[in-house]
Amino acid sequence: MNAKVNSEGSKFDLVKWLVVVAVLAVGIVGNSIYADQSLFYRVVALLVLALVAGFVSLQTVKGKAFFLLFKEAKQEIRKVVWPTRQETLQTTAIVVVVVLVVGLMLWGLDSLLSWLVSGAIG
Repeated sequence: MNAKVNSEGSKFDLVKWLVVVAVLAVGIVGNSIYADQSLFYRVVALLVLALVAGFVSLQTVKGKAFFLLFKEAKQEIRKVVWPTRQETLQTTAIVVVVVLVVGLMLWGLDSLLSWLVSGAIG
């Protein structure tokens, strides 16, 4: 029974994705046809078409799975323990110091090798 529902859902999903592609194509072609119109109106029309395409795509199996993934990701972000301002500043300072030290070491090695090569070549 479930396999039959999934196969029927996938048949309708193809139609829904074709509608999404058609709506996006209308937006792209319409934007180029009405290039002489106000940019504001074209942007509003493109936003409306994008919302329609997004709504239709969320009605598909993959769209529903994406929305579920998005909701779960938001829940996981709430669980994250973010560093304090002081921890962030200390970590940034450590990274800057290490980068400067490694940069100076590479500059010194480059200068030494350059001096050795120029001495050997003459």
